[in-house]
Formats: sequence, C-alpha cells, structure tokens
Amino acid sequence: MASLERKLGLALMEKGWTLAVAESCTGGLLGAWLTSVPGCSKYFQGGVIAYSNQMRQDLLGVPESVLVETGAVSKETALAMARGLKQFGVDVGIAITGVAGPDGGTEAKPVGTTWIGLFTPISEYAVLHSGSGNRNEIRMQSVQAALELAVRVVVGEDESCDG
Repeated sequence: MASLERKLGLALMEKGWTLAVAESCTGGLLGAWLTSVPGCSKYFQGGVIAYSNQMRQDLLGVPESVLVETGAVSKETALAMARGLKQFGVDVGIAITGVAGPDGGTEAKPVGTTWIGLFTPISEYAVLHSGSGNRNEIRMQSVQAALELAVRVVVGEDESCDG
C-alpha cells in the first residue's frame, strides 16, 4: 500500500498541481515527509516554517487582527497560513498550527490541539485535530492528519466539484 505522501504526490501529478506547506508546531516535519518521496520536485515547491506570530504575518500575510482575535492556534489562522502560500504560485497549500507541548496548552486549547488549513483550486478546508502523547507523537499525528486530509481532498476533487 502506498504511503499517504506518495498517494498525495501521485494525485498532484495527475492533476498537474503544485504544493507548498506552511508549518508551525511541526517545524518542517510535513515538508520532510513530502520530500521523502523520490521525484517530489515535480509537484513540491517548498515550505515556510513560521513559528512566531511575527513570521506568520511577515512571510504568510496572516493579518495581525486574526492572530489577536482568534490566536495562533485557530481555524482562522490555519486558513490564513494556507492562503498565504498562494503568493508562491502553487495550486495547493497545507498549513499546520497547534500546541505540541508539553507546555503552552490552555483549557480552551489543550496540548495536542492542532488546526490544519488546506486550499486547492476548487475548495478550502480547516480541520481541527486532537493529538495525544508526547511532543514528538503529537507532531507526527498532526502531519499524518494533514496528509490524510490532503489525500482525501486532492484525490476526491475534480473540475466539476463545487468545493
């Protein structure tokens, strides 16, 4: 059975789409998984690791108002991070922002809370993922969840979809 990153790559190549990623709590892990596939340069353009709010604003164009009103770990921020990748001319963007722990969680956003943002030429999505375990396990689970979402969306979409 093909890995998620391989399935995504095949679907992107079939559609002629390119991909970039924006990562916070995963610190480049999503990009590392994607680039583990030989030939990924046919569709993978690169990634931005934006750990601080300032980097989210400066590199991805996340509005300060979104960060102030909803926080760095939110649906709105994940979508804004993904949308910020459009400046690089890609067809698909995946963003991950969350609390990997062991510190930083709150009652409203406990450790393990991750938002995944995704855009394609057809649609946009933001999905809440709740991970568990230690920091590394949460980061890996977040990448897995992002790839699962991207595969479901990219494989399932065609030109006739509404989004």
